Amino acid sequence: MENKKDEKILDKGPFYHGTKADLKIGDLLSAGFNSNYRSEVIMNHIYFTALENGAGLAAALAEGHGHDRIYIVEPTGIFENDPNVTDKKFPGNPTRSFRSTEPLKIMGELKDWIRLSDEELQNWKEGIAKLRENPDAEIIN
Repeated sequence: MENKKDEKILDKGPFYHGTKADLKIGDLLSAGFNSNYRSEVIMNHIYFTALENGAGLAAALAEGHGHDRIYIVEPTGIFENDPNVTDKKFPGNPTRSFRSTEPLKIMGELKDWIRLSDEELQNWKEGIAKLRENPDAEIIN
């Protein structure tokens, strides 16, 4: 795979997407839905990671009433490092976080992963609430 700058992406996966949505193998995840971090923002990209725990965090923070789920996904097109974490917080992409304007194909579901404790989840939710309260906080979309 190549990113948008025609640089080789070194990470070959496997890749994961965390959500509360109930999906099936072969389904496609696409951009164009509300952000889990700023519900008024429609996302131009679909996000994914090569870290199970990163996808687990995304699932725990996702909007909705379903169960936390981690899907094994395959990008259907080009993708790039997620600038929300790699450029702002973790240069070099140690979080192995990516985004694409092209859909992700569901290849399977990961059933067993290390879940956040109630305290860890509460800390993350409080951080997200602070982000929502700050109109100057930017999500790179």
